[in-house]
Amino acid sequence: MPDTRRLSGQASLRDAPIALVYRGPASLPGCPEAAARLLKTSPRGFDVRYAGPYEDFPLSAKTLAGASLYVQPGGDTLADAYRHMRRHRKDIRRFVRGGGRYLGICLGGYLAGATPGFSLLPGDTDQYIASRGATVDSEDDTLVRVSWRGRERTLFFQDGPYFRTRRDADVTVIATYPNGAIAAMVAGFGAGRVAVVGPHPEADEGWYADAKLDSGGVLGTDLGLDLVDEVLTP
Repeated sequence: MPDTRRLSGQASLRDAPIALVYRGPASLPGCPEAAARLLKTSPRGFDVRYAGPYEDFPLSAKTLAGASLYVQPGGDTLADAYRHMRRHRKDIRRFVRGGGRYLGICLGGYLAGATPGFSLLPGDTDQYIASRGATVDSEDDTLVRVSWRGRERTLFFQDGPYFRTRRDADVTVIATYPNGAIAAMVAGFGAGRVAVVGPHPEADEGWYADAKLDSGGVLGTDLGLDLVDEVLTP
């Protein structure tokens, strides 16, 4: 049975912080699980749980109230995903505005935008492959170079977004694509914080093998954990 005491926001300070990972029709098999594996390696000691229509924990205001972090993982198309997620828009916005943290990976980054999405960003999202000077021109699984805090890295990529912000927006840019477009960033929303990333730092060797891509023996999980730490920073 779900631990409704902890997920109603009444957990003891001694309890591990709860990280909720969405798993359901707005995600693709493998994406929630990879995000969960990443979180389980964090030194923050997350209690990682799946939330969704077929999980022990439904995605609801009550469930979110007991969480420190909500993760929206990768999926298929934005239009189809939002059709499933729009009923949760108000609850997710209220959770973040009240001090919660949101991590959006690839499609989860798109969903943090506004057209359509949860409108959690000081701006919007668009396809990186459609941006001027993009180094990727296909929706197929591939690799993309990014500059992550000034260091060049290669990450798994599945038609991910870039992030457009207002000129006066107070954001922390974590990574950029080779054309200068934002690949990962953190922004405030009310009392909470939102982290978004276009590529897949959570991808493991199985992802690369299935797509017949060479990781070079260097995965992006350290970058994923860096982003998690940044969004959880007070």
